[in-house]
Amino acid sequence: MSVIIALKQVTRIYQQGQVEVVAVDKLDLQIEQGDFAVLSGPSGSGKTTVLNTIGLLDQPSSGRVIFEGQEVSSLTRTQMAALRRDRIGFIFQAYNLIPVLTAYENAEMVMSLQGTPPEERRARVLKLLADVGLKGLEHRRPDELSGGQQQRVAIARAIAPQPALVLADEPTANVDSETAVAILDLMEHLNQAHGVTFLFSTHDPLVMERAKRIIRLRDGRLESDQRIGGQP
Repeated sequence: MSVIIALKQVTRIYQQGQVEVVAVDKLDLQIEQGDFAVLSGPSGSGKTTVLNTIGLLDQPSSGRVIFEGQEVSSLTRTQMAALRRDRIGFIFQAYNLIPVLTAYENAEMVMSLQGTPPEERRARVLKLLADVGLKGLEHRRPDELSGGQQQRVAIARAIAPQPALVLADEPTANVDSETAVAILDLMEHLNQAHGVTFLFSTHDPLVMERAKRIIRLRDGRLESDQRIGGQP
């Protein structure tokens, strides 16, 4: 399988007053096309920093980040923003939908920024919203939707631009267990049927039970990297 993103000897150090905090310590990691992987570890293990680094939201203090064969440090800020927009989808714990936009408009937004033709946007968004179980709710705003429905809109928004990689930060944290199972069923289907690559940061056993790969971090270092089924 092709490698989407590789971290090579990545270290991230934060300054807290007079104290240096090493959030990530010389980490080597790569995410491959088709992965359905979980970043796991206790609080302070570096999960969020690693997810933000992979999402090109945070820059390492040292080391290299290579996205689809391209060294990220060589990109301008504008080029990096375009790479995030076109190749990385984000699903946030708090949904982060725009409250004045409808479900349709939220799901369409990134494609609009990409310059996708209106007819293509409409066809793709309507199909996606139907696929995630929101047919007939396209014109509702976030405050007219349940938490689970809002997360489904967020999933549609993340995958509508056809990214190489979808990053999901605690995607089941704010929904009940029944809704969490339904959302995981949906993401698993997108992974298996359409090859969408997912990387989760989570403590949720429901998510970890579905993972094909579990990457465990401790103190900013890789503790273990297990492909389910005994594969190395």
